[in-house]
Amino acid sequence: MHEKEKFVIVISYDAFSKDNWDSAKSKPNLAQLIANGAATNQVKSVYPTLTYVIHSSYVTGVYPNKHGVFHNNPFQPFVPEKEQDWHWYRNDLRMPTVYEIARSKGLTTAGILWPVTGKAAIHYNIPEIKAVKNENQALKIIKNGSKLFTLSMEWKYGKVRRGIAQPYLDDFITKCAVDTILNKKPNLLLMHLIDLDDSKHLHGTQGPHIEAVLERMDRRIGELMLAVEDAGIRDETTFLIVGDHGQLDVRYKIYLNRLFFDHDLIYEENGEMKWRAYVQGAGGAAYLHIQHGDEDAKATALSLLEGLAKKAEYGIEAIYSRKELDKFHVNEQFEYMVEAKEGYCFEDDYTQEVVVDLHVLGQKYATHGYSPEKPDYTSNLIISGNGVKAGFDIGEVCVVDIGPTIAHMLKLPFKNVDGRALVEIFK
Repeated sequence: MHEKEKFVIVISYDAFSKDNWDSAKSKPNLAQLIANGAATNQVKSVYPTLTYVIHSSYVTGVYPNKHGVFHNNPFQPFVPEKEQDWHWYRNDLRMPTVYEIARSKGLTTAGILWPVTGKAAIHYNIPEIKAVKNENQALKIIKNGSKLFTLSMEWKYGKVRRGIAQPYLDDFITKCAVDTILNKKPNLLLMHLIDLDDSKHLHGTQGPHIEAVLERMDRRIGELMLAVEDAGIRDETTFLIVGDHGQLDVRYKIYLNRLFFDHDLIYEENGEMKWRAYVQGAGGAAYLHIQHGDEDAKATALSLLEGLAKKAEYGIEAIYSRKELDKFHVNEQFEYMVEAKEGYCFEDDYTQEVVVDLHVLGQKYATHGYSPEKPDYTSNLIISGNGVKAGFDIGEVCVVDIGPTIAHMLKLPFKNVDGRALVEIFK
């Protein structure tokens, strides 16, 4: 193994996008990593731009039509969003992952709140997983991660956390990562920091709250850099910091299922809700589900959507059919998706009005999920270490290039991928 890249620390910096670049790159720790490495603010995502879809592409190096995770949530019609299961488990992925290949080659692996890693073959694993309904959060994580590791991290740093509230959760994740670097020295550490994404969702993409998060994030990155120093592995460690998607500010939430309900495509039968056509919202995009073989429902649903697309107030930018979806490498099971205009997003609930104006409600909100073709809707990537060319401008890349690049750094075989290793950045 190339001594310069014996350890790779991957920091998924959720929602770290082009619009944050100028401010973030002036912060001391990030500035140091950028000066000593390669960087870009032109990372193109996959469609829809949802966290679990993208993280699945990171570790498999393939598009969603191959890895199989098409949304954060499996399809669960009529289940309120807060009660829905997510794609928490490694089994939801149809392709091999870079962390499993690393382990099979004798490398030590760690994952701290990395998506889609429940029950994954990772040596030290605290999966990102959430208790729903009446489940116990701690038990669920222990059951699906590395039991002793999870218990020891919870025992040492649990008091830092306040459920999943920020900034405490990311501080907890960072403390766990620092401890893991010092005591386990994993060759591959995958970690997911969510503070920026949460802040944008709750308060919008602009304002002093964003600057406050960027400051906190730089402090966390500094703590990880110090841990590498203290562990005596600085010269052999490469940092890879990547943003999965941008966010766009939203004024109008659009509830297309209300329209379907009003036209009997969603209906009640013997006290149970049924559907013939159903829109699964994905923020700035939505999937159209049609009951298998129900051509009449498909024709009605498309006619309704096409009618709305002609009216500006419903915020439909495009209705994509399979031709466009093939170009986006979208899962084959879908014939149609709907794309929102900027300022609009799609939600599932069929009981709301079709159009809800958040400004009237005094609410701020931002989200993602939109097409990666939206203008200036790219995210950031920094790869920094002794084996990387200093001050190198990476230019345009795609999220499917992350896994192959990690594999290249750790000298791992990684075949049948859609992405490519960014070999040009290395000395």
